Amino acid sequence: MDTAICISHINDFLFCPKSLYLHSIYNPFSTSVYHDTPQVKGSITHENIENSKYTTAKHVLQGLSVYSVRLGLKGKIDIYNAKNKYLIERKYKVSKLYKGYVYQLYAQMHCLKEAGFPISKMFVHSLSDNKRYEVSLPTQKEQLEFEALIEQMRTFDSKALQNHTCSRCQTNIYSLLSW
Repeated sequence: MDTAICISHINDFLFCPKSLYLHSIYNPFSTSVYHDTPQVKGSITHENIENSKYTTAKHVLQGLSVYSVRLGLKGKIDIYNAKNKYLIERKYKVSKLYKGYVYQLYAQMHCLKEAGFPISKMFVHSLSDNKRYEVSLPTQKEQLEFEALIEQMRTFDSKALQNHTCSRCQTNIYSLLSW
C-alpha cells in the first residue's frame, strides 16, 4: 500500500485538517457535489498543464509526476524550465503567498532533486493577473519546519477531528456537508 503523502494535500492540511479529511471522503464523488467557484477555476487552470498544452518547448516539463523516497511524497509539478532550472506552481489567483503554496514548492523541489533535476529558483504564478512571486529556496530552519509538517501529516490521527473546530471549518467548501 502506498503511504506517500500527496503534495496537493499539504496546502489543504495547513488550511484545515478537517477540510483535507472531508476532501478525501468526497473525492470519489463528482466534484460538482463539493467544489465551489475557486476550486472549479483551479481545475480549469491546470487543464493546459495536464494536457501538456502550456507550451511545446522541449526544455519545459509540464504535469510531470514526481516522487520523493526520502520524504514519502508524491504528486505532479506544474512547470519545470530545464534551461533556467525554474520550478513554477500555477494558481488561478494569488492574493497572498500562503505557507501551503511555499511548502508545495518545497515538496516538488525535493522530488525533482531526487530525480536529478537542479532547482535555481521557484515561483508561484498567479494566472488571473499574470504576477509571479519568487519563493526562496528553503533555509535550514525552513527545511526543518517543512519536514516537521510532513511528519505531522504522516502521524495525524483523524479521531482528533471529531472535536475539531476552527474559523476555516465554517467557511470551507465542506461546511454544509460535514458532521
